[in-house]
Amino acid sequence: MTAHRVTRQRARQIAVRAALLSAERPDDLLGIVHDLAMLRVELTTTVAPAADHVCWSRLGSRFRPIDTERGLSQGLLFERGWMLRPMSDLGLFLAGMRTWADRSGTRGWIEANEDFARSILDRIADEGPKTSRDIPDEAVAPWPSTGWTNNRNVTQMLECLHMSGRLAVVGRVGRLRIWDLAERVFPEVPEVPADEARRIRSERLLAACGIMRDSIAVSPTELHGVVPVGEPAIIEGVPGKWRVDPAQLDREFEGRTALLSPFDRLMTDPQRVVRLFEFDYALEMYKPAESRIWGQFALPILHGDRLVGKVDARSDRDSGTFVVHRVHEDEPFDRATRAAVDAEIEAFASWLRLRVVRGAVD
Repeated sequence: MTAHRVTRQRARQIAVRAALLSAERPDDLLGIVHDLAMLRVELTTTVAPAADHVCWSRLGSRFRPIDTERGLSQGLLFERGWMLRPMSDLGLFLAGMRTWADRSGTRGWIEANEDFARSILDRIADEGPKTSRDIPDEAVAPWPSTGWTNNRNVTQMLECLHMSGRLAVVGRVGRLRIWDLAERVFPEVPEVPADEARRIRSERLLAACGIMRDSIAVSPTELHGVVPVGEPAIIEGVPGKWRVDPAQLDREFEGRTALLSPFDRLMTDPQRVVRLFEFDYALEMYKPAESRIWGQFALPILHGDRLVGKVDARSDRDSGTFVVHRVHEDEPFDRATRAAVDAEIEAFASWLRLRVVRGAVD
């Protein structure tokens, strides 16, 4: 098949439009989760939880955080691997749930703690949904880790039972997930065979990205082993092999300005961000303060089809302020760009019910 030839600008426009960040905004939460193929669950509140921020970037002030909570509690969404997905996609994940313990290397630990696992399931079956704080640690073999999960037997067993399809997340109390039996939450749907499910999920990922690197590792935490889908593409002046969703090649594009979460769909593949957008960015929340360049939780700024800068900001809920420490301009903003960015900052802070307090610009 002859590869499609596109300019870098056109490739960016395809990517931005596919991520629902063009001037043509989506209509509802479920449509967003379906079209983006997932909604990242990241509860860091330096600015706002990732799922809330991503939805606000598409829906604006129409979105309320309670909408995702209701989607989960009402069975319209399900969570897996810290990502929300449409319940209509459940069948695409059942085969992976069934084989997860073997693929993850946790089968031995689960079997060594079979009585512990059964006790958790029985407790939830008899008493209803629970958080990790409601579950006593009855493990006979501790969770083996040299990191922060060492000996966190309850949370690790809940995660194992979740990823293997026996428990489902039905809500949260603060940062704690609320667990129920999957059989009481998930509808009965046919299991899509693993190879077919991987192909369909690869197609969903491509549709959400519009154009992506031809690599099995474009989003390993989301789908390990992407299969070739769509059609080959050559991006003028950009190295590497690419795949494009042909349905998105001829769509018109009108851009807008958006303040993005670091976990936004547009930012999923760092190599794509560098090659397509020529954007220098790193999430620095885990770096020592003295070694940060952009700030603890810098927000990428999208303007049209370009990523043009970062906003180093923090939500200070105690003082009711959205503290903008610095606006990093990759290239000096013209008057129109600065006005659009300022308006977006004000709109975001207003949605957060915070007042903007500004610092520097560079």
